[in-house]
Amino acid sequence: MVMLLLVSFGYVLGTSQLSGFAQALLAQLTQSELQLADLYNRVSPSVVSINIAIRSGRDFVEVSGGSGFVIDSNGHIVTNYHVVEGADRDTRIEVNFIDGTIIEAEIVGVDPDSDLAVIRVDLPRERLFPVSLGDSNNLVIGQTTVALGSPFGQRWTMTTGIVSALERTIQGLSQYQIGAVIQTDAAINPGNSGGPLFNLQGEVIGVNSQISSLERVNSGIGYAVPSNLVKRVAKALIEEQRVRYSFLGISGDDITLDLINELNLADNTRGVVIADLGRGRNTSPAAQSGLEINDIIIAVDDRPINNFGELIAYLSIETEPGDTVTIRVLREGDPLEFEVILGER
Repeated sequence: MVMLLLVSFGYVLGTSQLSGFAQALLAQLTQSELQLADLYNRVSPSVVSINIAIRSGRDFVEVSGGSGFVIDSNGHIVTNYHVVEGADRDTRIEVNFIDGTIIEAEIVGVDPDSDLAVIRVDLPRERLFPVSLGDSNNLVIGQTTVALGSPFGQRWTMTTGIVSALERTIQGLSQYQIGAVIQTDAAINPGNSGGPLFNLQGEVIGVNSQISSLERVNSGIGYAVPSNLVKRVAKALIEEQRVRYSFLGISGDDITLDLINELNLADNTRGVVIADLGRGRNTSPAAQSGLEINDIIIAVDDRPINNFGELIAYLSIETEPGDTVTIRVLREGDPLEFEVILGER
């Protein structure tokens, strides 16, 4: 840590104000290494390690853990729902800061649909260092990503990678899926859950939440809930302790070769094929608007829809229950438009 702080000071103050040892240290680092060291020192005070302990007699026994990050000067911290899932009056949520502060947190609100939660600590404003949330719509495949968290309990571990893919879809901790998910090859392991995924500007672009692995360890495929969804969920949980999501009332499939052949589609068709109009097919918003099974949704409010993840993301981030959206479909090759009043999940 001392070495990193010297690098950070050198990066800000200039080598003329450092000792010969520190100048020699700086000379060994490339510009990209300096950038990462500076990033670590700027954002690590915002990142926390979370321990979950349950009461056992008069003591508490640690049972699980994760990561999180401060989002405002009121002490609100974002983490994953699955990090604090099941916490009650016999559970203690312990939050650790890099300066040595250890404090108990309370749950503000949880959202299983997005696997996000907000907890709160009671600390003076001057001891809190909120992160900046970036715009996950502006990400580019190939740009550098930085994960910071507590993998296997190793606190404030930094790993780097790239945005490996965008618009992935993962399962939330409910019947609903999460869209617009970021895939990264930055090493993510158990304990990273709830921690931030940064860009090189130090903005949070996602919340590290899941990995694809047969061994439950990093395999180079990690998933982060996008920051634009995090913004919406955190605001709703802080203000209302719940999140109200729009409901279209369909299940759908991405275009496959079998569907191209079955529905006689052009081989470059993109969109979402309506497979079912959901429970209560006569009352769902989609059914009421006139949408039918095998309609292909190609746009919502002039936003092109290429796959089911994009549809989920648009509805969950950009709309509210009661909004009217214009859905453009292909029906037996003919373009049609329908006005749909969205319900609530």
